[in-house]
Amino acid sequence: MKLKFKDRYEYSLYWERYVNLEREAEKQFHLSEITSLSGKERQKKGRAVLGLKAVFIGTIVGDFLVYRFYRDDMPDHQINVGDVVLVSRKHPLRDGIEGTVFEKGKNFITVVFSQRLPQGKKWRIDLFVNDITFKRMLSSLEFFEKGYSLFDEKVVLGRKKPHFCEEEVEIENKKLNQFQREAVKRAVCSKELFLIHGPPGTGKTTTLIEVIIQHIKKGYRILATADSNTAVDNIVEGLIKRGVNVVRIGHPARLKKELLDVSIDAKAEAHPQYAKIREIENKIRKLRSYQENYRKPTPQLRRGLSYDEILKYAKAGKKVRGHRLETLKSMAEWIRLQKEVQKLIKQKRNIEEEILDDIIQNADVVCATNSGAGSEFLMEDIFDVIFIDEASQSTEPSCLIPLIKGKKVVLAGDHKQLPPTVLHPDAKPLSFTMFERFIKLYPENSYMLKIQYRMNDLIKQFPSEEFYNGQLISAEEVKDRKLSDITGEKGYDPITDDTPVVFIDTEGKLLEKQKKGSRSRYNPEEAKIVEHIVEELIKIGVKKEDIGIITPYKDHEEYLKKIIQDVEVKTVDGFQGREKEVIIISLVRSNPDEEIGFLDDLRRLNVALTRAKRKLIVVGDAKTLSSNETYKKFIQFVSQKGEVIKAQELLKVDTERSISS
Repeated sequence: MKLKFKDRYEYSLYWERYVNLEREAEKQFHLSEITSLSGKERQKKGRAVLGLKAVFIGTIVGDFLVYRFYRDDMPDHQINVGDVVLVSRKHPLRDGIEGTVFEKGKNFITVVFSQRLPQGKKWRIDLFVNDITFKRMLSSLEFFEKGYSLFDEKVVLGRKKPHFCEEEVEIENKKLNQFQREAVKRAVCSKELFLIHGPPGTGKTTTLIEVIIQHIKKGYRILATADSNTAVDNIVEGLIKRGVNVVRIGHPARLKKELLDVSIDAKAEAHPQYAKIREIENKIRKLRSYQENYRKPTPQLRRGLSYDEILKYAKAGKKVRGHRLETLKSMAEWIRLQKEVQKLIKQKRNIEEEILDDIIQNADVVCATNSGAGSEFLMEDIFDVIFIDEASQSTEPSCLIPLIKGKKVVLAGDHKQLPPTVLHPDAKPLSFTMFERFIKLYPENSYMLKIQYRMNDLIKQFPSEEFYNGQLISAEEVKDRKLSDITGEKGYDPITDDTPVVFIDTEGKLLEKQKKGSRSRYNPEEAKIVEHIVEELIKIGVKKEDIGIITPYKDHEEYLKKIIQDVEVKTVDGFQGREKEVIIISLVRSNPDEEIGFLDDLRRLNVALTRAKRKLIVVGDAKTLSSNETYKKFIQFVSQKGEVIKAQELLKVDTERSISS
């Protein structure tokens, strides 16, 4: 992985190659699957839904059209709110229309479009790729190469240490702990760059919001971004609670419903000048209704005449090229009305630009995704300070989109957790993030938060020692969290009692499987163990919504969802940034060769182990997992500090309990 670059040209060329590889990989993944698989096969994989009925719901801010697609027997699928989809009657690549998912329910998917759908009885929805983000990455690289970056290019290239100064900072949020306060002070005092390293549960976003507040007090123009809409919405919610005037850039369908009022579209409609737009739109509608009374000058009807020639001959009362004078005059009137419409459209656009500019200029903080920072709304805008949250989950070219718009940048993240997902095998350098590169180059410009507010102290202990040099400290209010606090009873075995960390060893007897044509893995017998654990937890009063099941493998996730109802099941990647009272991890891998595949990315293990508040139960084959030294150390840790149970004994004890009762 490259730390330093010779010049702007080398930097741009280096990242451009990987962006193009990844762009092609993502596009090809969906295109090849749509081409090679039948609709039913794609539906089986969860990336399409067939046989949907549609009903037009209405419009939302920005005049986007909303349709609801529904089925009584809706199959399981991976389509989520904010995803870009292709909606078609039969052939996605022939008649598909691009839309954005706005809502998702048990039996419906609501999609927002910029155009009305044609007539159709049955519809198909396919997950698709959104190319706009890749285009914006490439544009930002081009801007950087040409020297248009406001941020110091030498810092980006790794050729200059960022400046640091000392000044007094009066903290607004009195609830911040000493490490959060120190991070705020250092971030405010930094001249160009600062990195807030926030391990799980340490209040990274809360700290970042305080840093933003401090910069608002200085009168700076601020842009706050993150790679995902969810992370941006978390910033927006935190700022609103602090009374900050926020404007959120982004498609309304990708925003939380509760935040629509601060969207750029909603703020535009509430602007005093918006009444003028309504007036102009009414005039345009009237003119277009008048146009229907006249002949539209289609190419066939014009017979080679230009609009100006039609107007000239009609005014002179001359026939030309076989046209009747009446036809010429009718076309001329249509053209005259069209010119008025075009003039009004231009007038409307000018007012819209003035309104948007006024909203953005007067906001305390503008919030957008990294990609959204490159949208037309912010094309000409520059800022004093850029804040990028979840920067360790964003590729470097993604972070570059907002970074080049400001002189100072504050990044928050945790490079010990999962990096961004990269599809193309040759584009792996994209998983080496700007956050990680900068923290290696400029460690003195970073600070780690150390008090965690999520986990029981024993759950925290292993990840702290293994990934954070033993520096994590459990807050007093969470260190003794127990399962019985929420169930009211002690439980009858290590699965249901207050033991914080449990490992269930399948002893190589429950071997993994692989579906034909799939690179993923699943383990049906291990899934039954997980099902049993869930049943036992529910028996003692643990609510289903307080249980989370994590697995590294997509195929195992799908298998678990079939046998366990109403309990959240996700891959490790899907659970990053989340937490539950109880977490069950199903590691899947069990084979005679003792291969653990991509489980050897230990950041994946770190994320999985740090999601639980009160109880962590890990299911796996100790022999296979112990081929990796870190997994071996974890199992040894659990045997010393928690409980290691053999899977067969667990099921045997439960059978005996059932017989005796």
